[in-house]
Amino acid sequence: MHPPPLHTEQPTKPSAPAAARLRAAWRSAHEPVAGVSRRTQLIAYAVPLAVLPSSIWRLPIVFDGEAGIGIGEKVYVVLLSVLSEVLAFTAVGLIARWGEVFPRWVPILRGRHIPTRAVVIPSAIGAALLTFLWTVLTSITQVMGTTITGDQLPDNFPTETGGWQATWFHICYTPLLLWGPLLAALTITYAKRRRGEAA
Repeated sequence: MHPPPLHTEQPTKPSAPAAARLRAAWRSAHEPVAGVSRRTQLIAYAVPLAVLPSSIWRLPIVFDGEAGIGIGEKVYVVLLSVLSEVLAFTAVGLIARWGEVFPRWVPILRGRHIPTRAVVIPSAIGAALLTFLWTVLTSITQVMGTTITGDQLPDNFPTETGGWQATWFHICYTPLLLWGPLLAALTITYAKRRRGEAA
């Protein structure tokens, strides 16, 4: 008499690692739509990168025990840095599918086309405000040595302290001059592309 055969499990196909699935989902969500030039892609990716140095520059004050700021100000600094980067990243939506069609996770609207004006109007307003704030107003105040309200800069302001602190401040904040103009260029390109699709 033969013993009953042992039950052996069929080898299962290994599932893709979570990191690989996440990368694939990321690429799929942010892949440029048809008709987006390589130059426009680079501009869109440059926006969050232009904002990143200033966001990072602010963070050390949160961990500086000698800075003399309270928990509320520390939370503000972190939120300002995170919010700046999130807002800058929305520029990628001007070249990606999620800037033209509501993503699947949006209730009720999922899969529907986003009206062109619903993207262009806030993006154009944002580009105008950012250009005024960072490209025009900040440049003028730096040259004049004043705050945006016209007051004299305090002695402990990074550009007034001199040395490496002033240099590091300028390296981190100068790219912000590009945020508004780059967003404006993307907005114009987005509007033209969407108008061409509708025609």
